[in-house]
Amino acid sequence: MSESIDPDENTPLLRDDASSSGSLDKDYRCRWRSIRVMYFTMFLSSVGFTIVITSLWPYLKKVDDAANASFLGWVVAAYSLGQMIASPLFGLWSNHRPCREPLVCSIFINLSANIYYAYAYLPGSNNRIHILMARAFVGFGAGNVAVVRSYVSGATSLKERTNAMANMSACQALGFILGPALQAGLSFIGESGFMVELIHLQINMYTAPALLAALFGLINILLVLLVLREHRVGDDGRHIPAINYAPEDQIDVRDEPEEAIDQVAVLTSNVLFFAVMFIFAVFETIATPLSMDMFAWTRKDAVFYNGIIICCIGFESILVFLVVKVASQRFGDRPVLLAGLAIIFCGFFILLPWGNRYPKIQWADVTNNSLISKTQGANLPSNSSVEPTGCPFEQIWCQYTPAIHLAQYISSDILIGVGYPACNVMSYTLYSKILGPKPQGVYMGWLTASGSGARTLGPVYVSQVYTLLGPRWAFSLICGMMVGAVVLLGCVYRRLVAFSVRHGRTVD
Repeated sequence: MSESIDPDENTPLLRDDASSSGSLDKDYRCRWRSIRVMYFTMFLSSVGFTIVITSLWPYLKKVDDAANASFLGWVVAAYSLGQMIASPLFGLWSNHRPCREPLVCSIFINLSANIYYAYAYLPGSNNRIHILMARAFVGFGAGNVAVVRSYVSGATSLKERTNAMANMSACQALGFILGPALQAGLSFIGESGFMVELIHLQINMYTAPALLAALFGLINILLVLLVLREHRVGDDGRHIPAINYAPEDQIDVRDEPEEAIDQVAVLTSNVLFFAVMFIFAVFETIATPLSMDMFAWTRKDAVFYNGIIICCIGFESILVFLVVKVASQRFGDRPVLLAGLAIIFCGFFILLPWGNRYPKIQWADVTNNSLISKTQGANLPSNSSVEPTGCPFEQIWCQYTPAIHLAQYISSDILIGVGYPACNVMSYTLYSKILGPKPQGVYMGWLTASGSGARTLGPVYVSQVYTLLGPRWAFSLICGMMVGAVVLLGCVYRRLVAFSVRHGRTVD
């Protein structure tokens, strides 16, 4: 049965066009059920990353005293590295086989890795290495987001795609919000928890979130096997027959050779996406140390207040996804992406230090080799049990760099919370439209790998530049990167068009 339904472009979040008369079409409803399974898969991928992130450091210290903050950085980066390696592989797999195969395989890897993480306390030595390996395999399994985005791109028309990509990004944002919330909800189990002797499994506040993620993975596999079906439609919404994957009579359904894709537009999209993910990785990495240095917050205060801020940004992002749908229909995808980059630039520009007020500094008491927090001219005793707060004296720039005001910090959070989700959605939407109706698994894999690489390099960059040179240099270079991204977008603006528009099949 051919696909002839033009969806209403103003559909609310997570809804298809079930209100239209064409929704009675069986293929149509089946297609949107499958797309919703992909939404759920994207949601679980985000939950799998964040559900253990707040307890990762105490769990690491609990199972292996030899672990230090430097090793924690490797553990955090292991997820992104695993995803970066896996994304192109799963994408290539989905191009030549039914997407259920790489999805089930990747989710099973993710499920097994979470169970591995829960058992990381069991070996007698080098437990930190087991946590590192577990997180790397969780990231490897999360490489299936390339398959998810490829499937949704191929199963939607041009008119549907922006809505579908916004819905998927909203599910991703919701996963980032609910992951830490689920971890917090499971903290009542406590550090000791209880032991399941039969399988030698200790269930506590550290292992329970990973086990819950494994349970979610099992549900996801069942949905993929029982509900997901292969669907492909052209940019105009017409149904494309599924590929026969039998080697002897495989059908090539590509209307255009691979060379017809604008490779300059593809490369540019990858670079822009790398920049967007890089600056967000910098933002989420620097939030806690920056607030502790500038506002003299304690560790507990920094975790609490930044947790509230990140949660608010998450909800703000969901609202932005709704607005992006309307804005892209009225102004187009490229103007929304350009506006998002400009807003991110403003967000980091606001963070540049100015004025004549300087941060409080933790001075060194060379006699007792301890730290004293200099607060409004009064020094704490060197033997005080009060946690020293303020900018560490080892960071020389603290003595001559003006402090960042709390109003600057909050304003920056709000702006980045608007600009990042807008750029995220438009990057994927434009990229999928540029690729056209051909299988997009490999290309989506490279885009996901670009984002994973950015999330790996961003924390390394900001930890080095901020520590050595301070926020003025760290954020100035980020502003320069955003200017470069805007210039790059301007140079190739006319080439960032849909495949069908480029070949004259439809009008932009």
